[in-house]
Amino acid sequence: MTERELIEGCLRGDRAAEEELFRRYSGKMLAVCRRYARHEMEAEDLLQEAFVRVYDNLGQFRFQGSFEGWIRRIVVHTVLKHFRKLSNQREQIGIPEHVDEDSVDAAALHQLHEEELLKLIAALPDGYRVVFNLYAIEGYSHKEIAKMLGIGESTSRSQFLKARKALQAQLRKLLSIFV
Repeated sequence: MTERELIEGCLRGDRAAEEELFRRYSGKMLAVCRRYARHEMEAEDLLQEAFVRVYDNLGQFRFQGSFEGWIRRIVVHTVLKHFRKLSNQREQIGIPEHVDEDSVDAAALHQLHEEELLKLIAALPDGYRVVFNLYAIEGYSHKEIAKMLGIGESTSRSQFLKARKALQAQLRKLLSIFV
């Protein structure tokens, strides 16, 4: 089934097409959700919520540009909406201001598995994690992030810098155990 046939089937309410769409794209989109979520269950909940929005808005896709990219934007916006809603309910967790400036040995990073790095990112406070993912992984600019999150560009840069320093500190700590 082509992408167009798949989308048109979903728009007609064809259950098999809806299942196929989810099967094709859920793995990649779950990986996006995992980068933002604190644990697997939260990532799965975010994925479900995002796919509800994908199905609800499928009629707006105009077959221009990447369908996967269109889905990814919905997933990212769903995640951001979730964290904006939770931000009012959560206590801010800070990271000590003093973090060693030395960079982590790049060769040592090869010893880490992707899953371990994702766990370190998931352990970041929400604000740091969201900005880090948007900037370093999704490729948004600080200006775009500021607009999406309703914060200043300098706040986005600051959150990213603090996230990076916190990750470097955690990596140093983790790698010192193996040395």
